[in-house]
Amino acid sequence: MPLIDTAPIPGGGELRLFRDGEHYVIKLADGGDLMSTRQHGSEEALAQLACARIAARPGARVLVGGLGLGYTLAAALQNLGADAEVTVAELVPGVVTWNRELLGDFAGQPLRDARTRVHVGDVAALIHGARQRWDAILLDVDNGPDGLSQAANARLYGTNGLRAAHAALRAGGGSDATPPGVLAVWSAHPDPRFTQRLQGSGFTVEEIPARALGKRGMRHLIWLATRNRGTQ
Repeated sequence: MPLIDTAPIPGGGELRLFRDGEHYVIKLADGGDLMSTRQHGSEEALAQLACARIAARPGARVLVGGLGLGYTLAAALQNLGADAEVTVAELVPGVVTWNRELLGDFAGQPLRDARTRVHVGDVAALIHGARQRWDAILLDVDNGPDGLSQAANARLYGTNGLRAAHAALRAGGGSDATPPGVLAVWSAHPDPRFTQRLQGSGFTVEEIPARALGKRGMRHLIWLATRNRGTQ
């Protein structure tokens, strides 16, 4: 596969964009595949499952951690109303440039949607310290809690990070009986210890398998963690 471009990762490392026939693949500098325009079903499922829980809430606010090839963002927009707002946080500026200039058509140009907001930086900065700001938080920044693209991302999946996500989600309830917020996490593999950490951080947890390519392709896992009512 021909190398098309490279993008430095803030803090160290590099992403590489390759052409694969009519498609594109993003790899780490060590050769490990991260994502491809050929297979993206589980990324779309991440957004579909989470947004189905909160789509009825007026003015839903959703945070997507990781732009990637745009499929999670696009699926979120497709499953939300016209008054929603979706903020996508992407650490690597080059990935945003690739989506704007080269890759956007694959996912339907979600960055051009008027409901999209782009934050070039760490998604953790939009989670930590927030209080009931988001209806849903979707994390697809690594290959899972035990498959980090960089060591600093461990704070997203540890107890402190999960408690911060819990606090950043809206509690729900009230006179309009709105649903509580949901945290959705994509992973290439199951991780029972992560499930336990979610449960211990105030979430009701579902583990949902998803295929990378429709009913075929690699098996991935999505944690759908709903904030428990009455928790702080």
